[in-house]
Amino acid sequence: MVKSMTGFGRAEVLEGNTKFTVEIKSVNHRYLDVNIKMPKKLNFFESAIRNLLKEYMERGKVDLFITYEDFNEDTGSLKFNKALAAEYLNYLNQMAEDFDIENDVRVSTLSRYPEVFTLEEQAIDEDQLWAVLEKALRLACEKFVESRKAEGENLKIDLLQKLDEILASVSFIEERSPEILKDYRTRLEEKIKEVLADRQLDDARIATEVTIYADKICVDEETVRLRSHVNSAKDTLQKGGSVGRRLDFILQEMNREANTILSKANNLEISDTGIDLKTNIEKVREQIQNLE
Repeated sequence: MVKSMTGFGRAEVLEGNTKFTVEIKSVNHRYLDVNIKMPKKLNFFESAIRNLLKEYMERGKVDLFITYEDFNEDTGSLKFNKALAAEYLNYLNQMAEDFDIENDVRVSTLSRYPEVFTLEEQAIDEDQLWAVLEKALRLACEKFVESRKAEGENLKIDLLQKLDEILASVSFIEERSPEILKDYRTRLEEKIKEVLADRQLDDARIATEVTIYADKICVDEETVRLRSHVNSAKDTLQKGGSVGRRLDFILQEMNREANTILSKANNLEISDTGIDLKTNIEKVREQIQNLE
């Protein structure tokens, strides 16, 4: 299936006393750009998280939010650094003596000095923690991919419709081009009759002029290539997968052919159709920027 680069996924997993909430959202981007926001204590999982995300996405600017809750009652222990407290007190007493000032240090004051009391967290079981986090990540990623697929299918329907409109414009130009040559020959003959009056027309000269004119306005090669590019784009959409980069290249080629057709057009109907052609190509080009 075709996938959009816009998506959202959310999952919560609670196992034992551990709960993870994962949210993923993304917008368009040329490459895969992942921004992870999570508690610092989970930073050692960052590499594993990025590798996991690559299994589910190839392009897009992705924001990942991870919330971690630990419901264990015994999550840490308070440690008293007696030696450091004694050193603080020793220097404070020395200051009081050196400057002849009252030493007003109380236990509550001394306890607030850095590192006198520290909270030591229990060692984390990384394997157990990762098992829960991985489950939450994969559930969120699966929902994220589903939302991308749903949006991608809507884009696919719209793109196929626009590509059919482009083919209709190509068909009109192909049908109208021979009529333009007939009209030109008729006008040329009438003009020469006016100039030469009763003199005999030189059919060979007229044929030459018509041939020269035909070379200038002939868009057969361009319409054939353009039709081929449109069909290739439709086939690519039908096959699905990561199609964004391939379609972007095809649209560049389509735009080049449309520019050439428009530059050769010297008929109002074909010029108007050529403008419609370029407009639809530009609409398709903008839409495929949303595809992975």
